[in-house]
Amino acid sequence: MNRLVLMLILLCWTGWVQAQSVAVYPTHWWTGMQWNQLQLMVRGDKVAATVPMVKMKPEGMQLAPGVHLKQIKRVANSNYIFFDLEIAGNAQPGWITLPFVGKKGLKYELKPRRTGNGTAYAKGVTSEDLMYLIMPDRFSNGDESNDRVKGMRDQSLRRDTVFNRHGGDLKGVQNHLDYLQDLGVTAIWLNPVIENDMPDRTEHGYAFTDHYKIERRIGGEQAYLELVVAAHAKGMKIIQDAVYNHIGTSHFLFKDQPDSSWFHRWPRFTQTSYKDQVVFDPYASAADKKLMSDGWFVPSMPDWDQSNEMVQQFLIQHAIWTVEEFGIDGWRIDTYAYNDLPFMNKCNQALYNDFPKLTIFGETWVHGVPNQSYFCENNYEVPFKSNLQATTDFQTLFYGIQPALTQPFGWTDGVNKLYTTLAQDFLYKDPMRQVVFLDNHDIARFYSVVNEDTAKYKTAFAWLLTSRGIPQMYYGNEILMAGTTSPNDGYVRLDFPGGWKGDQHNKFTAAGRTAKENQVFDYIRKLAHFRKSSSAIKTGKLMQFVPYDGVYVYFRYDAQQSVMCIMNTNDKAFTLGLGRFAERLNGFAIGRDVVTDVKIPLQDSMALRPMSNLVLELRP
Repeated sequence: MNRLVLMLILLCWTGWVQAQSVAVYPTHWWTGMQWNQLQLMVRGDKVAATVPMVKMKPEGMQLAPGVHLKQIKRVANSNYIFFDLEIAGNAQPGWITLPFVGKKGLKYELKPRRTGNGTAYAKGVTSEDLMYLIMPDRFSNGDESNDRVKGMRDQSLRRDTVFNRHGGDLKGVQNHLDYLQDLGVTAIWLNPVIENDMPDRTEHGYAFTDHYKIERRIGGEQAYLELVVAAHAKGMKIIQDAVYNHIGTSHFLFKDQPDSSWFHRWPRFTQTSYKDQVVFDPYASAADKKLMSDGWFVPSMPDWDQSNEMVQQFLIQHAIWTVEEFGIDGWRIDTYAYNDLPFMNKCNQALYNDFPKLTIFGETWVHGVPNQSYFCENNYEVPFKSNLQATTDFQTLFYGIQPALTQPFGWTDGVNKLYTTLAQDFLYKDPMRQVVFLDNHDIARFYSVVNEDTAKYKTAFAWLLTSRGIPQMYYGNEILMAGTTSPNDGYVRLDFPGGWKGDQHNKFTAAGRTAKENQVFDYIRKLAHFRKSSSAIKTGKLMQFVPYDGVYVYFRYDAQQSVMCIMNTNDKAFTLGLGRFAERLNGFAIGRDVVTDVKIPLQDSMALRPMSNLVLELRP
């Protein structure tokens, strides 16, 4: 080969290196983080071919004071190369250069942490909060310019079908923060905001395609930052929906896999068994355990192999990156039971280390308090101990408030199920962290569950807003939105009326609501605001009494305040004798109805209306 030809080849090769598109994940990092062993994934066309085989010294290669390149890792796919960095405490913010990527290396930014180093933000949600769940695509369209985004696979925009995108976005949420604050909401949980560039059914957001992009059709990164800042300015919190178990088939890491060990593989599509029992069953077979944890949810959602250390690094670093980048206050983790649980402990702990006030609760759609409590911090002496703070409390829903208001009273039926379920709280390390709810984006709306009976609905909300734990509403609960998952879950994800220009009714306003809707709205609002000022309900103790004749009585109390809650689940009036509640009523003569402000004497008995409830603040 003559010298001229060799020079031309080298020039072409150099031009290729400089011209190729190279991406780095995480896109940037920070100094002063507890997570200081950082693994950077560099992706580009044949990028690994540009990196020579380098043997690192024990101390690594210094890229900047306090920043060392410890190792370069290769995988089967040459489109990827991994750089392991160590970022010491003396490292300073600024740009470093990753060597060997291109002619001059690849610039990478280390930023200063937010003020407070993980304590002045990421404040978490507690039993003092009222959480409101929103599916952004179905709440309000605040920016019509992002309804469709050129180049994305799903170009649907049809509000006349539940299967397509409707155009709701983060700006629409931001526009209604005053409405939510007036209702009594203190925290907002958003269904996933991360990019879902899938061909269809992208409105729900649970099939990620790029972890480091906020979905552009709901506004992208800037709109998300603006929403978080605006919410925090009002003293409100933001909870992000995390999905660790799976991604979408259009995710670049699935379409262009680093190697064959990043996802669970089967000879043909194999769905999870959904049998959570095998995770803790002492007699479970290995085959059943594998099917539960390694099976896919649906064909369009590949299941991560979380035993792969690079997968672990990718997911953990993205979680930390998100909290620091956007300043969110906590995580709700989707499909928690299907993850590799030791990995989840590792991920949770990494977040706790950098953000000590952060709240994490997991979706555990299981049946039975023992089942549910296994997946969070509990009082069991078992080989695996979860460090998840809490779960979404399906037990107090399915085996509590639902049968209390839809089944006849009996020894083990009706409201006795609610009592029995709460009696098992001894299994949780801290039941006050449990997230209680009436419905969400996956199940029938509670107004439909009680056959649109407003008396039952108000009774359910009285329980939700006075029970132990963190209450969670679903968007539209306050305006009597109805819907069931039959024939499709889209029918519980209908648009909030008034969230779009030209809507016939604007139910964000009292004038746009019917008399019945305003009655329920005002009832929920009254209870929510009482709750905000009630130390007994926010942080106090719970004492419940065995239900008799369909009537359930419990108290919330602390040294400053006592609240008596009465639920009559009968379809007829009832006279309640007060004698057996003496241990909590001694010293009190009056009960103030917190909704009507009517004062009720606490004498020998009390008259209860059919299917009704009372929330009484006790006074001498």
